Amino acid sequence: MKRIIAIVAGGDSSEHGVSMKSAEGIYSFIDKEKYTLYIVELTKLSWEAVLSDGSRAQIDKNDFSFMDHGRKIVPDFAYITIHGTPGENGILQGYFELVGIPYSTCDVLVSALTFSKFTLNQYLKGFGVRIAESMLVHKRQGISDEDVMEKIGLPCFIKPNASGSSFGVTKVKTKEQIQPALEAAFQESDDVMIEAFMDGIELANGCYKTKKKSVILPITEVVSKNEFFDYNAKYNGQVTEITPARLSPELTARVQQLTSAVYDILGCKGIVRIDYIITEGEKINMLEINTTPGMTATSFIPQQVRAAGIDIKDVMTDIIEDHFN
Repeated sequence: MKRIIAIVAGGDSSEHGVSMKSAEGIYSFIDKEKYTLYIVELTKLSWEAVLSDGSRAQIDKNDFSFMDHGRKIVPDFAYITIHGTPGENGILQGYFELVGIPYSTCDVLVSALTFSKFTLNQYLKGFGVRIAESMLVHKRQGISDEDVMEKIGLPCFIKPNASGSSFGVTKVKTKEQIQPALEAAFQESDDVMIEAFMDGIELANGCYKTKKKSVILPITEVVSKNEFFDYNAKYNGQVTEITPARLSPELTARVQQLTSAVYDILGCKGIVRIDYIITEGEKINMLEINTTPGMTATSFIPQQVRAAGIDIKDVMTDIIEDHFN
């Protein structure tokens, strides 16, 4: 009997569309001889399973079941690929814990911790991980231009504390740009992170671990044609992505060791991607962790899996079966 896998996508954030593309990628990656697949789209208003004929069935939230032409389906496993709320911040993980369905991502606490960029960075700073100078501002507080310039300096990044895909992120170079940048970031999140600019090489490194293996993938070097790795660079081709990155063997090993260590410190599960900036003197600075990274055919993780000479079908099987072994 094939296991039934629900690929859970959509969500309530600006990243809904990106998430649906990741769901299509994951659908194409998972071994259909071993598993029966359904894409489940979540929004605030409805949870719907997409059936094989293109019709949709409402999800019963009591047990995450749905009807497929008269047959009740209860998924054996949820592959979460929501970027943003509620699938990246622990809310959906808590739901699946309650209904007893295993899922692909980090648990409730780790998902919530990694979703708050500022909280995560301050936590890992205590373990000796290098991060940029930053501060957190709540929408109720606001902050003056002078405080930003005195405490963080220019240029800086003003970004939503809990968002992704570079929505609401601005690279601020002048005093006049500060308040409009804060306003844009507050559209995406009630908390905004103001982070010092670091000049260097931007990297992304994927990793997953199971009970039987530890896989640290090749590193991708990100060369954006824009001011920074923004939405257009990520999704409209305005970037050059080089996998494996043009780093010395020694620096490559150091980055991969740090990725593995951070994964273990947090107790991550499933595939994560950690982003870095390498500054002068080969200093490795962590930017953020993505616990539900993009999974379209051209996303970083599939690129890195190909560069490693691994079949992504086997990666998906590893992650699913780890919960049943």
